[in-house]
Amino acid sequence: MPALILKYRSGEEIRKGDRVLLHGNPAEIEVVACDANDPDPAVAWFVKEFGGGVLVRDPKVFGRLFIDADDLAEYEDLEFVSRG
Repeated sequence: MPALILKYRSGEEIRKGDRVLLHGNPAEIEVVACDANDPDPAVAWFVKEFGGGVLVRDPKVFGRLFIDADDLAEYEDLEFVSRG
């Protein structure tokens, strides 16, 4: 399975450590699951189980939220702020 390139609605590539807004709350991209051959077992597991996506850490409201790769293009409540 080739690696996916996951992007925000605004077009920037999603990277681990990015600072984002999730439903208006400050959050951070914790895992970018886009390659089944990634040496990180968490990444490989998310790709195997869900086909890829991102794990967002929002300590105030959600804790952690996984957004499936297929839903990213329409997930308007995830906004890129800056690189971590």
